[in-house]
Amino acid sequence: MGEKRGDCVIRRFEDLKVWQAARELSRGVYRAAATQKLRNDPALATQMKRAATSIAGNIAEGYERGTRKQHIEFCYIAKGSAGELRSHVTLARDAGLLDETASAWLLARCEACSRMLSAYIAVLQRTRAEFPGVKTHGSRDRPATSDGRDRAGRVAL
Repeated sequence: MGEKRGDCVIRRFEDLKVWQAARELSRGVYRAAATQKLRNDPALATQMKRAATSIAGNIAEGYERGTRKQHIEFCYIAKGSAGELRSHVTLARDAGLLDETASAWLLARCEACSRMLSAYIAVLQRTRAEFPGVKTHGSRDRPATSDGRDRAGRVAL
């Protein structure tokens, strides 16, 4: 059983709406790198792909780390990568490597990911005392029970 967020239960990072949004953004960057004039600037295309994949990757790594504090820290890193990607998209558009449609789509998704990360970080901070993380329950390395809950039945995030 996982932590309940609204109408859905979060059992793994793939269930997080913010990770799903980051995944969609990453697909869009790869699509733009293959179909836009951006393909003629492999260095910038690579940097944009790295920033995009870093968003989803850091959300996942933070989720799997085991403490709420680390989870929050990695979400801030992901948020920084969203800002980096937004800058790259703007520069690529200015250089004529992305058309207006592609750049507007990518910028909107970057901003959406950043807003979602801000909201998610706020939730993580607000619930930190209630769900400090698996490393703080039972043993240092795993939750007190095999299903990821502490001895009181709370999800250990």
